[in-house]
Amino acid sequence: MPIQHLPAVVPVSDIDTADAWSERLFDRPADNRPMDGPVEWRITTNGWVQVHRDPTRAGTALLNLAVDDLDQHRTALDHRGLTTGPVETAGKDVRLSTTTDLDGNRITFIGNFRTDY
Repeated sequence: MPIQHLPAVVPVSDIDTADAWSERLFDRPADNRPMDGPVEWRITTNGWVQVHRDPTRAGTALLNLAVDDLDQHRTALDHRGLTTGPVETAGKDVRLSTTTDLDGNRITFIGNFRTDY
């Protein structure tokens, strides 16, 4: 049975604050509000990021997002008021930079990501 929809869930303490922050992260309003509470952004054809109110787990998410041009992406985030950490190198030429939301959920942007494994 094929998977139709894959949401990566990010637990937050306040959905309205997280919604506004995530709009800056993704540079657009949410694509979906599937039920009362969570908001979703479509990231790939079947991959979504869902921000969901869960104060007990808020700040525990680790979200990795591969981007085409890490430097350009970091500059765009900076213009939208979101700061990323320094660029680090991991493995063979993979570059990483991280930001955190207001709850402390960690979002890492990956540049030079290989898909030819």
